[in-house]
Amino acid sequence: MDSAQARLRVFAEHRLALIDYAAPIVGSRDAAEDVVQEAYFRFVPAQPADRTTIPAGLRVPAAYLYRIVRNLALDWTRRDKAEQRRDAAYAEIRDPMPVTASPEEERLCEEEVRRVLAALHELPDAKRRAYEMKIFGELSLPVIAERLGVSRATAHRMVRDALIHVMRRVERLAVPDATDEE
Repeated sequence: MDSAQARLRVFAEHRLALIDYAAPIVGSRDAAEDVVQEAYFRFVPAQPADRTTIPAGLRVPAAYLYRIVRNLALDWTRRDKAEQRRDAAYAEIRDPMPVTASPEEERLCEEEVRRVLAALHELPDAKRRAYEMKIFGELSLPVIAERLGVSRATAHRMVRDALIHVMRRVERLAVPDATDEE
């Protein structure tokens, strides 16, 4: 089989069967068509100089064509798996999974929230409200002062005192040996 026309005829006769042959190897019919197209370029070279790569006098050119498709399909599968591993590794490095708290950490956070709430309940109403507006409402001191009907300096002292009180209570409850300085 020396003629490019004869090779083209063999390829055309087996094209659909080659796609069916390659599809289970590569995992999809679309990829199999790409593999068969690449096999065409190897089986029916465009340049006369390339024809030396195909053994002259093939007795069963279809078998040679199937071997080309099989080898290309296996190469495609290896390359695809390597790309998937690379992409997965990149995604893991680029976008790490969010860290979730362990049950112990969740329990500790819940306990700390309870301590903060208990400390807030110990405060006079105005200081507690000033603290909540600043910390939870993210309001500025002038807005807090206006809403509470006090000066800006007084609003600042109220928030500061409440913050110190909460911090001391949480710290005192977290460390049993600590003394309360209030």
